Amino acid sequence: MTIQTNTPNLLDNPPVPVQAKLAAAWTSLMFFVIYLDYYHLYKPGAIDQIRGGGIFDFDITPTLLTIFVVVIGIPALMVMLSMALPARVNRATNLVVASLYIPVMVFNAVGESWDWASFYGLSIGIEVLLLAFILRYAWKFRPEIARPESSSESVSAR
Repeated sequence: MTIQTNTPNLLDNPPVPVQAKLAAAWTSLMFFVIYLDYYHLYKPGAIDQIRGGGIFDFDITPTLLTIFVVVIGIPALMVMLSMALPARVNRATNLVVASLYIPVMVFNAVGESWDWASFYGLSIGIEVLLLAFILRYAWKFRPEIARPESSSESVSAR
């Protein structure tokens, strides 16, 4: 004789909403990008180059810094938008923005020497994996499933 209880197994994983998974992935991407920018300062000559008014091959200008704000501001907004947008718009927005960010991340390696291939290869690989996670979950995100139905609606629909 088996006794069944209604006590949930504490080891069970409760379902996580797709919106939360997307927001977490954008958050991870942001943290990773910020740390990579920090680690870049350890590259020989990087701080001297910044003090000299340049970053990579670009002069430090208000326009360049505005571009940087946009590049990191969009993922910051995506954290919030992934939780706040209606399901159909959420899916489309995540698919478009994540697709556009893959070339943005790959651009970070342009002009670098092969001496730094492992650093840039690994970092871009992780960024692209996070973006692929976002694309996968946004693609699987079905707006019609995202709206919980009340029990009366689901009964009448059958």
